[in-house]
Amino acid sequence: MSAPTLVITGANGFVGAHVAALASADGVRVIGVGREPEPSDALSPHAAVYLRADLETTWPVLEHADAVVHLAGLAAVGPSFGQPQRYLTVNSGIMTTMCEALLHAGQGARVVVVSSGAVYTPPEDGHPITEADPCSANSPYAVAKLLVETQSEYYSRRGLDTVVARPFNHIGPGQGPGFIVPDFALAMRDLRDGEALTVGNLDSKRDFTDVRDVARAYLTLAFAPTHAHRLYNVASGESHSGREVLAAVAAASGRPIPRVIVDSARLRPGDPPNIVGSAARLRDEFGWKPTIGWRQSIYDFVAGRR
Repeated sequence: MSAPTLVITGANGFVGAHVAALASADGVRVIGVGREPEPSDALSPHAAVYLRADLETTWPVLEHADAVVHLAGLAAVGPSFGQPQRYLTVNSGIMTTMCEALLHAGQGARVVVVSSGAVYTPPEDGHPITEADPCSANSPYAVAKLLVETQSEYYSRRGLDTVVARPFNHIGPGQGPGFIVPDFALAMRDLRDGEALTVGNLDSKRDFTDVRDVARAYLTLAFAPTHAHRLYNVASGESHSGREVLAAVAAASGRPIPRVIVDSARLRPGDPPNIVGSAARLRDEFGWKPTIGWRQSIYDFVAGRR
């Protein structure tokens, strides 16, 4: 029996390389798709094939695929406010191009559509957010993700086997700047002894899951014989403050926790004090649960591990 084939869109990204590594280790044949001319160093050892394409206009995979993990698209909340229409156009355009091609090919591939826990309305009481909790269009990024989820439902009604994953914050080896752990690590590396670190709100708490556990969740959804639900949260079920993250980065870097100065320009009005997700649905149906603790994840990032 031949090995199953997995297509990963946005394969050169932070998460894509980890999905490819786990899949190839399990004997899955990986086809990576990205905008870049070549596969990244992190992806290259794990992708049997790499295809360069602008997915807004072209679906380049002509061979049979058993599953697709769809990670491609614009994926940051902050920049979406400055280019709202671009977020909608790019993310929905990629989804249309991919799904129309898969539908007409008639391959029956399972499509894991990666959305975001950012689409939920933050609960005032800080309870763990489940898939039944309400959503809100609180940023152009969230609007784009909700649009893509709606497209996923539409294409499922047309015959595609689609399932939506809503990951909460993920951290770990290979993450680039613009996120809390790499930003703290980079700032601390350049910090002189006794110098203060400029920060935003360190008191808000967020749910952090190691990227390798997130990748395993996507593969679980991709290759499960069936799924009982249309969407699944991917989360650790616990939250930690920015102060805790800073302390963990300092410990992993072998440095004392620096003195901090709060920059009011970095504070977000109405920033929810606590966001934590519930992945009970994923756990109860498939047995998935996080295996790498958040401190270990930070240590592995600082150490440059994969």
